[in-house]
Amino acid sequence: MALNLLAVKGRAPMSGYDRDRFGPAWLDADRNGCDTRNDILAQYLRPVSLESNGCVVTAGSYADPYTGSRIDYWEGHGALIDIDHVVSLGNAWATGASGWHIKKRAAFANDPLNLLPTDAGANRQKGDGDAATWLPANSSYRCEYVSRQVAVKGKYDLWITPPEKAAIQRVLASCDGQVLPADTWGASTEVDHNISDSSDADELPAADSSVVATTSPSAGDGTVHFDNCAAAHMAGAAPVRAGDPGYGPHLDGNGDGTACE
Repeated sequence: MALNLLAVKGRAPMSGYDRDRFGPAWLDADRNGCDTRNDILAQYLRPVSLESNGCVVTAGSYADPYTGSRIDYWEGHGALIDIDHVVSLGNAWATGASGWHIKKRAAFANDPLNLLPTDAGANRQKGDGDAATWLPANSSYRCEYVSRQVAVKGKYDLWITPPEKAAIQRVLASCDGQVLPADTWGASTEVDHNISDSSDADELPAADSSVVATTSPSAGDGTVHFDNCAAAHMAGAAPVRAGDPGYGPHLDGNGDGTACE
């Protein structure tokens, strides 16, 4: 069972979390000329109307899976439909994403596997909730919803908390033959855009001191130490694996032996 392959740990602190840490909203992550929000709207709304540029969704109808209601959307009324991160950005931050490079966080925030148009009110009620604190009001969609969360967390090597796992197990217990959704989009887990994390840069004391080298008096060899993942990436050493110079538990948020992915 895919759920049992996910690591189970407590929530990491939310310190440092900000939406901007996941890159610009919304990127043209797949470089098709359209931003991710309009890509997702165009994929799910039926019928759908587009501007002459072929990108901006001007109107469409949507059967919202979270509420079970139908939404008639038109451009300029963004309060009708949000694009929900099935695994919320806040939940991801607290279960491994805080240690990622900005390009992986941006990929996560724009991965169609993790995105669904939803009733704006339902999405804002959900906030950063996980399965232990929020489930869709439309109970017939809950099996698919938690299965998609498992698929996303598996793809990005995020962990789950004990209450989260228990809640997912309770939902799946009533799901006959539920399988993980296929990742038909196959989006990369790292964008190729030239973006940087200004918050990481602000935390570095100076560019030339981002990597701190110390000498071991007993062995006489140089021991590399990275204060944070930004320093490891700046030095071109990431990802840093257990046994590599510079590896340390403070860099490995999910404890899987590979830091600063």
